[in-house]
Amino acid sequence: MGENVDQVTLLKQQERVRLDAHRLAALYLQLGEANAEDVVCRALEELAARLTHAERLYREGQMADLRKCTRSLIAIADQIGMLHLARVAGDVTGSIDAGDANALAATFARLLRIGERSLCEIWDMSDPPL
Repeated sequence: MGENVDQVTLLKQQERVRLDAHRLAALYLQLGEANAEDVVCRALEELAARLTHAERLYREGQMADLRKCTRSLIAIADQIGMLHLARVAGDVTGSIDAGDANALAATFARLLRIGERSLCEIWDMSDPPL
């Protein structure tokens, strides 16, 4: 059997998220402040809903639907400058395609962490990126 330990160390995984301020600024310049804010707010709502949906699909083992859901996350995140979130969603898709359950577990957990932090980061921006 294994050995008993006196202490267990909990590792807190903390990553900085990266938002592409240039992509957001271009969106604001292209659409104007009011329209860009509308697009960003709708994108944030859709990202939050899809992350929740993706979590349910993962728990239920619905890999084909999870793949579709994460592919849609890539497009939405990319549109509003959440390039880190888009990249991690791509990693999840790649793990599904490879049929690697361990990689999927790790990348999916990371997707949820990055997704939550990205949503908070962009939501907390006080001023539009003009």
